Amino acid sequence: MSDAVQEKIKNYRTAPFDARFPNTNQTRNCFQNYLDFHRCNKVLSAKDQDTTPCDWYRRVYKSLCPISWVQKWDDQIEAGSFPGKI
Repeated sequence: MSDAVQEKIKNYRTAPFDARFPNTNQTRNCFQNYLDFHRCNKVLSAKDQDTTPCDWYRRVYKSLCPISWVQKWDDQIEAGSFPGKI
């Protein structure tokens, strides 16, 4: 990964603007980044590659999503009842 990208991730404070989600309500943005994080981990882990690039999605969903939602989704993944496609 380039030094510029690593520096941006290191200095990351909050979720940047995402043109796919222009409205004030960021619920969909939260959920999409949660899915993207788990999809990224799944794909890179299957290829035995470094999953560091997936940290971007984790940081975004952690800054947008309420902790209770994330805990609920994590529990659903463990139970095999998560509604999203990962």
